[in-house]
Amino acid sequence: MSESTLESDYLVIGAGAMGMAFTDSILAESDATVTLIDRYHRPGGHWTRAYPFVRLHQPSAFYGVNSRTLGSDAIDAAGWNAGLAELATSGEVCAYFDQVMQQQFLPSGRVRFLPMHEYEGAGRCRSLGGDQVTEVHAQTVVDASYMNVTVPSMRPPPFPVNDDAHCVAVNAVPEQIGHFDRFVVIGAGKTGMDACLFLLQHGVEAASIRWVMPRDSWYLNRANIQPGRVGVDAAQRVFMAQSQIFAEANSVEALFSGVEASGQLLRLDRDVEPSMYRCATVTERELEALRALRPGVIRKGRVVALQSSVIELEHGEAPTDTGTLHIDCTADGLALRPATPIFAGGQITLQAIRFCQQVFSAAFIGHVAVSYASDAERNALCTPIPHPDSALDYLRVNLANTLAMATWAGDPALQAWLKRSRLDGFTQADVPDPDPSDPAVAAAFTQVAASIENLTRLLAEST
Repeated sequence: MSESTLESDYLVIGAGAMGMAFTDSILAESDATVTLIDRYHRPGGHWTRAYPFVRLHQPSAFYGVNSRTLGSDAIDAAGWNAGLAELATSGEVCAYFDQVMQQQFLPSGRVRFLPMHEYEGAGRCRSLGGDQVTEVHAQTVVDASYMNVTVPSMRPPPFPVNDDAHCVAVNAVPEQIGHFDRFVVIGAGKTGMDACLFLLQHGVEAASIRWVMPRDSWYLNRANIQPGRVGVDAAQRVFMAQSQIFAEANSVEALFSGVEASGQLLRLDRDVEPSMYRCATVTERELEALRALRPGVIRKGRVVALQSSVIELEHGEAPTDTGTLHIDCTADGLALRPATPIFAGGQITLQAIRFCQQVFSAAFIGHVAVSYASDAERNALCTPIPHPDSALDYLRVNLANTLAMATWAGDPALQAWLKRSRLDGFTQADVPDPDPSDPAVAAAFTQVAASIENLTRLLAEST
């Protein structure tokens, strides 16, 4: 075994999207040095293992690192996302992070990258390709792997599969689609949606697709999440409309009814009340295509076992056969992880501080790390918002988000940083600050305060 030693200000464990966004802030706003390690051979984290037809569910303009644009700010001219901001493919995202590493981070002379390394603790990084151990002496260790993003190709199906049954991770679908006439998509989240849309897009008849959906989901309307000045103005209008609904709803049911009526939330089947919310976005065109699959939706809970002639589920069975391809889409890409203090002495644990905005959150945390002196100050600005899972979590994360924004609003320097941040889709440099003396602004603040009070009440009554 050979050993070497490195000195570094920061040791960042994980060169996925969050680790890269954090490191970018450190480089841009300090003269600190960073050692990045990752178990994969290139930066990008789970994107290096993602299914080939995946695209971002949010505009490219909101993704990546602050210092480098992802994409070309184009508007999609065709397909189910037509008329809306472009969504980067997995290939584009992986190439982008490679460019950030090779063209920015490494040439800076302040970043060392150790790919194909596992972190063993206490600064020890072991090479997966040999017996080399690198000991990194760092002032601060940054855990960029805590959110535990998992995609289906990273593990076998979470249920036993009979030898005669055909079950593949979603990654294999492009190669397998021509060999089967019938398909069962297992999993109701973003990956399951993408798999269904891919099959439909490539000529599979809706009647040949069944969809195992343990829980129906609320979806965000992607048309309301767009970049640029128009997008910021729209986001502010949506926020105020949402605040009014939150302030006036006398029940959780009334709140969801109001938000759905406003066009902010969508669902697959209007006759089924969703019990899940995972921040997945959808367009009206995509949803209309998915609605063609409703006769084949299987709502009997999660798959327990896959036999050659039957799918065993938590609440029953569904027939199948060896001529059907079963597509595993069950990995938890947005795991519900317990919140932990982000800043704790020489340890930083990256988490979302704006719900479902991981890269923005990591960049924000990097800025706070170099701009504020004490962990108490830093943690006051960086309250973790665990990823939502249940429908009720829609209330929880919106409440936490509004409280965070109220805290940030009291810090002029932080507001200036937000306006400069490419990853922040809710503020923009050319949008003037609200004037508290303006009666309309004062009324808006009052409404937001009322929404906070009512959301707090509804959550307390529902738990």
